[in-house]
Amino acid sequence: MTRRLPRLPLTLLLLTTALLASAVAGLALGPVRIPSGEVLRILTSGERTGAFAAIVWDVRLPRVLLGAVVGAGLAVTGAVLQALVRNQLADPFLLGASSGASAGAVAVIVLGLGAGLATSLVLPAAAFVGSTAALVLVYALARRGGGMTTGRLILAGVSVQYILSAVTSLVLVVSAEPEAMRSIMFWTLGGLGGARWEELALPTAALLAGTALLLALARPLDLLLAGEEGARTLGLDTGRFRALVFVVTSLVVGVLVAYSGSIGFVGLMVPHAARMAVGAGHRALLPVAALGGALFLTLADLVARMAAAPEELPAGVVTALVGGPFFLWMLRRSTRTEGITG
Repeated sequence: MTRRLPRLPLTLLLLTTALLASAVAGLALGPVRIPSGEVLRILTSGERTGAFAAIVWDVRLPRVLLGAVVGAGLAVTGAVLQALVRNQLADPFLLGASSGASAGAVAVIVLGLGAGLATSLVLPAAAFVGSTAALVLVYALARRGGGMTTGRLILAGVSVQYILSAVTSLVLVVSAEPEAMRSIMFWTLGGLGGARWEELALPTAALLAGTALLLALARPLDLLLAGEEGARTLGLDTGRFRALVFVVTSLVVGVLVAYSGSIGFVGLMVPHAARMAVGAGHRALLPVAALGGALFLTLADLVARMAAAPEELPAGVVTALVGGPFFLWMLRRSTRTEGITG
C-alpha cells in the first residue's frame, strides 16, 4: 500500500480531468447539439440569455451536477459497505439499500405525503428509513448462524430486493393516478431527467457531510479489513462502529435515491477500480472512488440520453447493462474459493 500512495495525486488529477471533459460533453450533446467551445464560453461568461444558454444553465447543468453527486455518493458508500461486511460483492443496490429507499420514497409520493414538498425533508426522510431498514435486515439475515459468506449475503440481498420490489409494485398498482404511476416507474429505474437547481442542495450536502465523516473513520474501516477479531484486539468496538456507519451510509443512499431513483452497480464496480489504482486504504480509496463514481454515472447518463435519441433511457438501465456482467464475473471469481451455499 505504501508504494501505491504516491500514485494518488496523479490518479486524482486524471479523474478530475476526465470528469470535467465528460461534464462538457454532457452539456454539449443532446437533442440540440451545442459546440463545446460555445458551452465553455457560456459557462465562463455567465451568459444567461439565448437558446443555448438556457439549455446549458437550466436543463443540462443541473442534470450533470446531480449525476456527479449521485455517482460519487454511490461509489463512496459502496466502498464503505464492502469493508463493513468484508465482502467485495456488496454495494447499496445489491444489499437492498437502494430498493428500500425506493420503496419508502414511492410510498410517500403515492400517498401524497410529499406533494408539493419535493425540496423538503419528507421524501429523503422516507427514503432514509427504507434504506436503513433494508440494510439492517439484509445484514441480520446474512449473519444468522455465525459467519457471513458471499452466498448468504447475496441470497439475503436478493430476497430483500424482491420483497421491496413487490411492495413498490403493489403501491404503484393501487395508485389512482396513471400519470403518477408512469413517472414513478421511470423513476424507480433510475434517472436524472428531473434534475432541478433547487433540488441539488440536499444531495450535495449529504454527499459532502457523509464523505467527510467516512474519511474521518478511515482508520477503523482499515482495521475491519484485518478481520473481526483483529479489529477488536486493536480496540475497535465493531458493533457500535458498524451501527454508526450503517446509519451514515443509509442516510447518504436514502437522500441520493430520493432525487435520482434506484441506480445500481455504481457502488460495486467503481470501488474495485479504485483499489486497483491506489490500494485498499480508505483515506486514499474514498476520494478516488468519489471521482470515479461521478465520472462513471456522468458518462452513463450521457449514453442513456444519446443511445435511443430522441427517446431517453433511464440511467439505471445503462449501469445495469454494464454492471450485470461485471457482477457475474466477480461472483464466479469469488465462488472459486468459497461455496455459494456456505
